[in-house]
Amino acid sequence: MESRGKNEFVQVLRLMETFSPDEVHQAVGNAIRLGAISFDVVRHLVLCNIEGLPPRLDLDLYPYLPRVSVGKTSATDYMELLSRRAS
Repeated sequence: MESRGKNEFVQVLRLMETFSPDEVHQAVGNAIRLGAISFDVVRHLVLCNIEGLPPRLDLDLYPYLPRVSVGKTSATDYMELLSRRAS
C-alpha cells in the first residue's frame, strides 16, 4: 500500500487517542482475520465492539478495501533466516 498504507497505519494508531489500546488491538486482529485491513475497517470494528453490535462488513460490497492474506511461517523458514544471519 506504500504511502497510503503508512497513512492508514498512523490513523489506526491515532484511534488509541480515543479508544483503549486493547480495543484497537482486538479490532486489528479481527480485521486481519476478516482479510480486510484499513483504517475504516478497524474503526468500524472498534465501534461495533463498544456498542455491542455485530459488524456489518460484507466485503463484497466494498471491493476497494485492501485485502490481506497472512500465511503461517514454517520453522524451516525461520531456521534458514538464522543461518543466513550467522554467515
